Amino acid sequence: MRKIKEVLRLTFDKKMSQHKIAKSLSLSSGVINKYLQRFKDSGLLWPLPPEISDTTLQDKLKAAAPSTPKAETSQIDFPKVRQELGRKHVTLQLLYVELGGEAGLGLSYSQFCRRYQDWRKLIKPSMRQTHRPGDKVFVDYAGTTIEILSEDGEILQAQIFVGILGASNYTYAEATLSQSLPDWIGSHVRMFEFFGGVPDMVVPDNLKSGIKKTCRYEPDINPAYAQMIEYYSSSCMPARPYTPKDKAKVENAVGIISRWIIARLRNETFIGLAQLNRRIAELLEDLNHRPFKKLPGCRHSAFVELDQPVLKALPLNPYEFKEYKKARVNIDYHIELDGHYYSLPYRFVKKEVEVWFSRNMVECYFAGELLVKHVRSYVKGQHSTRREHMPEGHRAYSDWSPERFKTWALSIGPSTGKVIEALLISRPHIEQAYRSCMGVLGLAKKHSPMRLESACQYALKHRLLRYKQIKTVLETSLDLKKSFVPQTMPLPFDHANVRGSQYYH
Repeated sequence: MRKIKEVLRLTFDKKMSQHKIAKSLSLSSGVINKYLQRFKDSGLLWPLPPEISDTTLQDKLKAAAPSTPKAETSQIDFPKVRQELGRKHVTLQLLYVELGGEAGLGLSYSQFCRRYQDWRKLIKPSMRQTHRPGDKVFVDYAGTTIEILSEDGEILQAQIFVGILGASNYTYAEATLSQSLPDWIGSHVRMFEFFGGVPDMVVPDNLKSGIKKTCRYEPDINPAYAQMIEYYSSSCMPARPYTPKDKAKVENAVGIISRWIIARLRNETFIGLAQLNRRIAELLEDLNHRPFKKLPGCRHSAFVELDQPVLKALPLNPYEFKEYKKARVNIDYHIELDGHYYSLPYRFVKKEVEVWFSRNMVECYFAGELLVKHVRSYVKGQHSTRREHMPEGHRAYSDWSPERFKTWALSIGPSTGKVIEALLISRPHIEQAYRSCMGVLGLAKKHSPMRLESACQYALKHRLLRYKQIKTVLETSLDLKKSFVPQTMPLPFDHANVRGSQYYH
């Protein structure tokens, strides 16, 4: 009562505003307003008569409080209220009006909100997050694996991928052989097919396959994973490191999958992934149709009502997994991928390009621009070259030409010159031999020009005209064996400074 009297004194004697009184007495402005309104409704006047005690004042203020009939919490279908809140643009205030407002419920709007919050505290604390339909899907791997047998009888550990929609809790699960990038992306593709649509956002854990570098504020997403997300017109928001609340949905789903699927398979034996995934699909159907304990319906009915109508449509064709690498265009305007060479426009020589490759296709980009598409080839040592990529006069680069390689080779010796000539005419396009020529001539730096010339004599005699073959001759010293006598090599120059063999006698 002391604070009530102080509020009245500061209001009527000091003429202070409610805001200043609240700040002075460490009370909220709402409490100050309530005290003053009840004093006004009580019919009392300031200053208070001396005969009014604190007890009398308290009784008069309580009697002035508005009496509103209270509705029983059980009369309000709060599970239905929560379900409706999951829809777009639906608010508690709108539902309060639709339920009849104060006249129909006997509750003010603030009381209605407070009772709804009290009801939420009685059920799972994880329900503090409200997810809009079609907004997010949470993905992760279960910590527990399932043993399967390969066709050879080897025991393998299958990983269990889990995805759950935020609004309806509709759940997807499947088994893969690993958590590698191809399996990770493939599971996403099959998950979207299972849902029949794509949510606005994917929330993964900080798995290395998806997140290249973890960061609380700006995580670095794996380029291949980001491209898959972009293909489905979705977005990615990784959970913050060491923050399980960001992915509480999928953490809960992993526990449910572990209890209702993995645990039920503990005594069964599976040969191959296909057999295991068929069994998981059966148990998943049962799980998604299992009734909620404290909410109406089941995961499937909630999915049909909430998520399914607002999911984005799937693309016409499923995403095909592509790997990513960076490559620098060589002087022969080709890049190398798994031992095969693919051409690019010659103006990009020495530029670094981005290479996206799938089982059937190779795509090269520079600064986000698609330069060329090649059909994937698995023949090592061969070239996929397009004529339009060549410069006029078959010059891949202004400083390099067949004449330059020939001159360089002849400065080492005639046999080296013949080897380079043979390399230059061995390819359909002369520029394709530049890389091999550079490799052969570069051997002179490691083994000396004289040894390279000797090795080239041996190579010509035995028709060993590839870079790796000549390198092997040098490393194994085949040209120095007694069975092979190299021809006398003429000195490249004859002048007074050349001492000759007689000098050493």
